[in-house]
Amino acid sequence: MTISSAIASFAVVAGMMTIMPGLDTALVLRSAITLGRRRAFATALGILSGVLVWGVAAAVGASAVLTASHLLYDVLRVAGAGYLAWLGFGMIRRTLRERGRAVPGEAADAPGQTAEATWARSWARGLGTSLLNPKNGVFYMAMLPQFIPSGAPHLLMGIVLAAVHDLEGLVWFSALIFGTQLVRRWLNRGSVRRAIDAVTGTVLVGFGVRLALGGE
Repeated sequence: MTISSAIASFAVVAGMMTIMPGLDTALVLRSAITLGRRRAFATALGILSGVLVWGVAAAVGASAVLTASHLLYDVLRVAGAGYLAWLGFGMIRRTLRERGRAVPGEAADAPGQTAEATWARSWARGLGTSLLNPKNGVFYMAMLPQFIPSGAPHLLMGIVLAAVHDLEGLVWFSALIFGTQLVRRWLNRGSVRRAIDAVTGTVLVGFGVRLALGGE
């Protein structure tokens, strides 16, 4: 396998993984609808930064330790589950709080965004979600070695392959974000935003519970 064919083959697999509905897509969509384009891109870049970290870790063998050590995997799994549940309950709690403040014309909704509407916080939320998902590490540990040609530098190839995955993710997230902006005026109505927060929060809690129970 040549380097170019390895990159092309990995791009196909990573592309299929990218467009599959999941937690990352839910977070970016929720940010695009409730916080705007800049915050959504910050969330997406945080997620993609985490993917790059996992790719480098897999290339240097750190993910092998995670895979081999059941204890370390369980620690990361529980931490990730707690983080997802914390995010989800926060969204649900905010939804219930804002519902009590809602007034005709949705004037009460704008101030509710300021507590979380910082670029750095959105980026950190995406990064934390990506890094605290042990399945990302397992995916990279299982897939990356298969696409590193014999004799190729592992670290460099890991960075290149993770960058390919990130590029595909950026294209996918950009399409979602810009597509959402076309109908954001309707989606950003207070009642719709609260419904989106409630659904996203419930999904996050569900992911957290499933992860805590060791579900695939």
